[in-house]
This record gives sequence, C-alpha cells and structure tokens, in this order.
Amino acid sequence: MKIILLGAPGAGKGTQAEVICDRLQIPTISTGNIIREALKSGTEMGLKAKSFMEAGQLVPDEVVIGIIKERLAKDDCKNGFILDGFPRTIPQAEALDAMGIAIDKVIDIEVKDEAIIKRMSGRRVCEKCGASYHIDYKKPSVDGVCDKCAGALVQRKDDHPDTVKARLEVYHNETEPLKDYYNKQGKLTIVEGQDSIEHTTALILKAVEA
Repeated sequence: MKIILLGAPGAGKGTQAEVICDRLQIPTISTGNIIREALKSGTEMGLKAKSFMEAGQLVPDEVVIGIIKERLAKDDCKNGFILDGFPRTIPQAEALDAMGIAIDKVIDIEVKDEAIIKRMSGRRVCEKCGASYHIDYKKPSVDGVCDKCAGALVQRKDDHPDTVKARLEVYHNETEPLKDYYNKQGKLTIVEGQDSIEHTTALILKAVEA
C-alpha cells in the first residue's frame, strides 16, 4: 500500500508513520532522512542537493523529486511505502503523479493550532543527552534538570511559540491545499488527533485498513 501522511508540524506524523510501518511492513520515506542518505551515498541527486545546502539555499523541487524517485525505485518499496514530509506543495504532488506513482491513501492528521503550539512550546530537551520532556505532559523529577544525566533542560529554537506559529502559517499556505487536491481524487481520509497517541494510532490504523 502506498500512503501519504499529511499534518501540520507537531501533529505527530513521525510517530504514526512508525506504527503503520511496523503494521504493514513497508518503509517510511521521510524527506529529511532520504536527503541525508543521498548526501552520504553520493548519488547524482545527492551531490546536487549538497551544492545547494552548502550555499545555504533551499534544495529546489526538481532535486527533491529526483531524490524521492531514486528512493522509491529501491526493492523495499515494491510492496508500498509511507511518504512523510512529501509532497509539501501542489507542484510536488503533481510531480509525484507525473512519475506514474499511484497513491492508495492520503491520511491527514488534524490537530488544532492552539494544541500544537502548546505541545511544541512546552517541550524541553536535555543539552547533554538529548532526552525529551514536557512542562505539562512529561515533567522531570527536578524542574529544569534531566532525570537521566542531570543535564540542563532547554527549549529548542524550533519549539519557541513564535517559530511554531511561523511554521504553521507556512503549512496552512503551502501544504494544506493538498487536502483538497487529494480529496478530489477520492484518496483523502481525515483523522482527528486525540489527546492520547494510542487513540490517534487506533483511528489511523482503522483508516489504513478500511
């Protein structure tokens, strides 16, 4: 089965992708991961991406699409895959269609902006070991101190409320139109994100297996 996972930053796509991956025994294709793989293996597209990244520029669509195409051609994708982080825009979705890749299901995880801002801005990460905490949902034993290594807990720049709001604005402007794009193709299923990861997972698996 070929699946696209949509959802705003902080909607929990990565966690849900892992669950679907285990259930269906198909790989998760994350844009960030495969660009790093392409850089490491030195493919033609990987070297092109490297030149843009070293110049401090965004990797253009044609290169990202080329890297996706290389990855989807590998043997482990023959029985399907989960795309997480691609497509991000209508032109990328159109390029995917132009490759002749027939997507079976597009699952959109819906979480309100307010909940995402609260979830992400409350996250704290250990400077030493990278362990993750939350000021509401996963508190350390001692405020501001990691339980594992006693390192200082900090808020990452990516998790600052202003940064989260800016990322959400980009998502609504550039990626959210994909919902209508795939709805017109009859492939879209919307799953309402729940308070617990387990409940959201149950709804997503139900949507995948429907």
